[in-house]
Amino acid sequence: MAITRETVLHVAKLARLELDGDEVERMQRDLAKILGHVEQLAALPTDGIPATAHVAAERTPLREDALIPSLDHDRALAEAPRRGGGSFAVPGFVDE
Repeated sequence: MAITRETVLHVAKLARLELDGDEVERMQRDLAKILGHVEQLAALPTDGIPATAHVAAERTPLREDALIPSLDHDRALAEAPRRGGGSFAVPGFVDE
């Protein structure tokens, strides 16, 4: 599949990207290379290879819990534009 200038401009419009002429040409070349690699992968023989059910790790490595200093209450609220009841105050957005 050839990547045309129009295709790049269409995708850029969908992604709300503003590309100049050089960027459109570079994107066209880069996308063509990516599709070339995908075509190479599609050509690989995969007969007899079982489908992968999931790619999640068996165990997620966790770090040890450690107490670290954080901001004290007054310093955390010092730059807040609005405060109320000792907390950040935010405008309501749900009508009850």
